[in-house]
Amino acid sequence: MILPIYTYGQPVLRKVAEDIDKDYPNLTQLIQDMYDTLDRSEGIGLAAPQVGLNIRLVVINLDIISEDYPEYKGYIHTFINPYIEEYDETETDIMEEGCLSLPGVHESVKRPKRIRVTYLDENFQEHDEWVTGYLARVMQHEFDHLDGVVFTDHLTGLRKQLTRAKLQQIIKGKFNCAYKVKVKR
Repeated sequence: MILPIYTYGQPVLRKVAEDIDKDYPNLTQLIQDMYDTLDRSEGIGLAAPQVGLNIRLVVINLDIISEDYPEYKGYIHTFINPYIEEYDETETDIMEEGCLSLPGVHESVKRPKRIRVTYLDENFQEHDEWVTGYLARVMQHEFDHLDGVVFTDHLTGLRKQLTRAKLQQIIKGKFNCAYKVKVKR
């Protein structure tokens, strides 16, 4: 089932998400629904708060960019209760980011190139690993959603001011996108 994506201004996007366990209702179906929603919206990552759920769940599909990034061929992963344990600040880079919850907003964001993450996979197997490159950026972006943070929070004061009008338009529902959304009313 395709789920509506909650847009900027929805309170769930500003809450710290809660851990879940194996008994979370219909978890397997929810994960599939999130992948279907991600596919329909042509995104590469989706966090549960973006579909209105205050839980620590993220799906990432980098296979769709494998033509440009062959190292991500077949990379489709589920992250349950993920956390960034360490940021390696020795190397950072700046890349443009966008977000399904902020349609039409794209800004350059500085992030560390390397992070250490812990999470459970869909089989509830524990993982503790260092991640680098583009995947590290995507994880930081998506895991931020689980802590009530959106990528525009990382902008400088001036860039924040320049995006304020676009964000207000999103809150008012004045934007175009090709996927199902739920705006603040």
